[in-house]
This record gives sequence, structure tokens and C-alpha cells, in this order.
Amino acid sequence: MSGTLSANYIDAREAFLAACAARNARMTTFVHPSTGLDGEELAIDVAEIGPSDATALVVIVSATHGVEGYAGSALQTRWMSERLDQLPPGMAMVMVHALNPYGMSWVRRVNEDNVDLNRNFVGFDGGPPRNTAYDALAADLVPTDWSAESQQASTDRLIAQAGAMGAREFQTAVSGGQYHHPTGIFYGGVGPVWSRRWLEQWFAERMANVERVALIDLHTGLGPWAYGELISSDSATSPAYQRATKWWGEVMSMIDGEGVSAVLSGDWLAAASEFAPHVELTSVAIEYGTVDIFRVMQALRADSWLHAHGDPKGPDAEAVRAAIRAAFADDDPGWLAALWPRFESVVDAALQHLPMH
Repeated sequence: MSGTLSANYIDAREAFLAACAARNARMTTFVHPSTGLDGEELAIDVAEIGPSDATALVVIVSATHGVEGYAGSALQTRWMSERLDQLPPGMAMVMVHALNPYGMSWVRRVNEDNVDLNRNFVGFDGGPPRNTAYDALAADLVPTDWSAESQQASTDRLIAQAGAMGAREFQTAVSGGQYHHPTGIFYGGVGPVWSRRWLEQWFAERMANVERVALIDLHTGLGPWAYGELISSDSATSPAYQRATKWWGEVMSMIDGEGVSAVLSGDWLAAASEFAPHVELTSVAIEYGTVDIFRVMQALRADSWLHAHGDPKGPDAEAVRAAIRAAFADDDPGWLAALWPRFESVVDAALQHLPMH
């Protein structure tokens, strides 16, 4: 396969589907209600190899955060293309391609509702959580004007706030999840979005007769360049976390405040055990680093401004999308090549350990 990332969602999807067809994978397509940047069909494509009645599954998910799906799709496609070895008896491999296809096509982290899917898995019945620290930053994070002067002034104020709060507290305030600023960044929504509803239903139905699942969610944008930090959404005291460290070695417990991620509200891996409670679930996110956190944040702010106050099809859009892509999908072939060893080792460890009772 090519050693470069796909140029767009259409190409990434076609490459993945071609690799699955060559492998004679069982395919199921779930069409998304929205259309893509170029008017194309959007879908979640699920590919399976191995026995359909397997009681142990390795499930690999890409594009929880749409634009991050370019790397995830490439890794899924390469595995399907190159890894022709037999699965252990009684096991199957399931690839969920583009959980948030809208964001992948439009080159955004968020979905069609400006919702960060990994902040949407909260209980909304009693009202969403309140992030008062974000409230104080909201106007500067996504100003109504994105002129050079406004960017500089708002950025200076945010840097001052970060200095006063401390870096970790500032990161949590900004990225931990917020539910009261619909045009802001890291917005969790007001109810379950399409991809969440799909995932909960699909997972419950698909896992009805499954006993054990290894769940691998692919992410980019935090940490050192090309380094894949392993992040658990379970507490270090839980059996699920202890299985994860036995399988994969050093795994950071996000819920305990370890690693590069802030503690998140509405993270889907943390909620996954509720989708099919009878399943023994061992999950991990791989977080691959790209550029420094300042560039990532500036790109996210510009993207939110574009979709809230600008024109996503206008003259400013191409540069904003290019900045987002650079922040989450490094087009250097060396970056993509460097992601593979970690990915392959995580998948291989899951295949090795999952069958063991």
C-alpha cells in the first residue's frame, strides 16, 4: 500500500474497502444522514474477518475525531492488506472505519453538530455537566472575529490565563469537555448524537453472543511526534486496567490524571462497558503525537471560528482545513511509517492475550 495518508475521505474509504474486498472480509455499511465536503456519501463501514460466531473479538475504531481518521484509516487498511496470518481459533477481527465520517470528510475533529464525539457519552437526563472554567475562557477561545489583531489579542489573554491557572488546569478547563457553548471547542452537545446512537446500538447487537473484546481506538494530536501513548479510560485499580497493563505494558490511566490527555467528560471508551455489560472488555486508546500543543489549539480555534462565524466554503476555509490537517494528520511519509510498529504490537498483543481465560 502507499506510504502516504489519503488526500480526502473518499480516497481513504475507497482504499479501505478495496483492502477489505481483497481479504474477502464481511462488510456492513451504515450510511450517515449528512453528506461530505464534496457532496459524497458518508458512512461507517464495518469489516470483519474470522468466524462470524467468534466469542472473542478485537475491535479497532478509527475517526472518533474525524480528521484523526486519516492516520487510523491508513493503519486499518495496511493491516488488512499486509497481515494475512491466521487469527487464533475462536477469534475475529472487526474494523470500524470512520466512526465520525462527517468530521473526516470536512477535515474537522467534531461532527455535523460541532460535537466532539468523545465528550458526548454523558447522561443528559439530569442536564449535562457544567464547566465553569471554560465559561470564563469561551469568548477568547472562539472569538467572533478572526483578524490578525483579534487572534493576537485573544491569544495573549489565553496565555495569561494559562499562566495564572497552571498548564494542567488550563488544559482540563479547555479540553475536558463543555456543554453550554455550542460553537465552542470540545463541545459535548445537548443529547446523544448520530454516531453515539449508532455505536451503542451496533455494539449491543454485535456483542450479544460475545464473551471478550479487545477495543482499540485510534487518535492523533497529543504527545511527542509519532509516539503512540497508550491511554486507558479505566482506573488503575480496575481489573480492566490491570489486564491492559499485562497485555500492553505501560498504559496511562486517563481517569487517574496520567498521560498527555486531560481527564475527559463523556469519553466513549469509559462508557463502552455499559453497551454490552456481559462482555469482558479490555480497551485502550493509542494517541499519536503530531505538532506542539499550541499549533493544535490555534488550528482548533480557527476551525471553530470558521464554522461558527465564517464560511466553511469561503476563501478562508482552505487554509483553516490545511492547518487542522497539519495538526492531526502529518503528511510526512516518515510519520505514518513510524506509527505502524506501535499499532502492530498493540494488535498482536490483543490477539495473543484475548483468548486466554
